[in-house]
Amino acid sequence: MTNSILKEIKESLAILAIPEKAAFLPRFFKTGKGEYGEGDQFIGVIVPDQRKVAKEYFSKISLKELSELLSSEIHEHRLTALLMLISKFEKTKEQTVKDEIVKFYLNHLQFINNWDLVDTSCYKILGRYAFENQKENLLKELSKSDEMWHKRIAVVGTMHYIKKGSFDLTKEFVTQNLHHPHDLMHKANGWLLREMGNKDESELIAYLNQHYKEMPRTCLRYAIEKLDEELRQDYLKGRV
Repeated sequence: MTNSILKEIKESLAILAIPEKAAFLPRFFKTGKGEYGEGDQFIGVIVPDQRKVAKEYFSKISLKELSELLSSEIHEHRLTALLMLISKFEKTKEQTVKDEIVKFYLNHLQFINNWDLVDTSCYKILGRYAFENQKENLLKELSKSDEMWHKRIAVVGTMHYIKKGSFDLTKEFVTQNLHHPHDLMHKANGWLLREMGNKDESELIAYLNQHYKEMPRTCLRYAIEKLDEELRQDYLKGRV
């Protein structure tokens, strides 16, 4: 059964692929609109196509089978696996099943290693789960990891807190990562602060007034993106 359903899913994705898209996807990632691991393969299936496949198969596939699909070297296989996992998480009403899905997610982080995979899955699974079950420590532990993508997952998971108007975890994570060496994390931190400002500008301004001089420029640029032009210039000119 395992081989049968996995074969069906892989064949469905292969049928949807065309050479033009296969050529486009690696370029899309290489030009800075995403991040991908060395050795990733692309068969050229766009996300709407993958969503159709995921919708058809998510209720039929087991976590064991998803594990095999998620460990594939083919990017579209991993993304489709995560789309199916999200559907499983969203459709179930049983807390024990949700717990099992989150455990599965955390045990497979080694395969979730680019923005496309993180942003697709983390907010809808881990962020929602941590918020609704008061399990902030899940995100805090990930934020302390040496793996950049684990930190990125912690940042994306925190988005659910922002949407609900809770900012303490946001400020804690950004402060912790202000001096992270990778520009992708600077962008992520700035994006997190920008979203905080969208919900409550006074919270953002209070945080900026305390920390903006020590922020990497990328982080600051994204954080102040939605502020008035005059205020934005004040922060930019006031940097040491």
